Amino acid sequence: MDFLIEIIVTFFAGMGAGLGTGFAGMSAAAVISPMLITFLDVEPYTAVGIALSSDVLASAVSAYTYGKNKNLDIKNGLIMMFSVLVFTVIGSYVSSLVPSGAMGNFSVFMTFLLGIKFIVKPVMTTKESMQSVSAKKRIIQSVICGIVIGFICGFVGAGGGMMMLLMLTTILGYELKTAVGTSVFIMTFTALTGAVSHFAIGDSPDLLMLILCVVFTFIWAKLASVFANKAKPETLNRATGIVLVILGIVVMLFSFLK
Repeated sequence: MDFLIEIIVTFFAGMGAGLGTGFAGMSAAAVISPMLITFLDVEPYTAVGIALSSDVLASAVSAYTYGKNKNLDIKNGLIMMFSVLVFTVIGSYVSSLVPSGAMGNFSVFMTFLLGIKFIVKPVMTTKESMQSVSAKKRIIQSVICGIVIGFICGFVGAGGGMMMLLMLTTILGYELKTAVGTSVFIMTFTALTGAVSHFAIGDSPDLLMLILCVVFTFIWAKLASVFANKAKPETLNRATGIVLVILGIVVMLFSFLK
């Protein structure tokens, strides 16, 4: 019975995380961690490690799918990734000095609000208008946004994928597919760094649970990213918004239950 429950929980956790990753570049940790903690009594630090491990392959396959469809900005993505990684470390250090417990639900609430935003005010930027921005300005924007995202990620402990999507679509003016593609590209490396760090510092996770989460998240991320790249902008905005709103509500309920 315990084995069956583990399969059911990891399936739905992987489905939510995979859909969030494939549609919106969302971190798997925002969905998988609370579900493992709430329903399987997994130690929080281990749950985050499992979620980050699931994020690596899911983000990688999503990035590959977006890249294959020419919806990925690798050059500026690498610049932003460097800033994110550096300032995540700085944000983590500052967080250790300042009480920030009240900000624990920041990423979950932002997921919900961002979903509403995509439904009410969809991102209809075209690739033509996106590419009209000068290369120098784009590099400066990427560095600044990476600094902000990294610091908030390190300080709060979550929200990287959502922050990236918000910054890419509103500040950098990316069209939605390229924003998600670039976001999952960056998340592949940030999740890998986080997963290695977690398991190097903490205990080894339950191997079966880890495999189930990785496989289910990978499958749903692949399906979502394939659909997203074929969808029209209006459909993708609506689908992304609905997925984010549902995930935001569900994760908030899990947090409340816990």
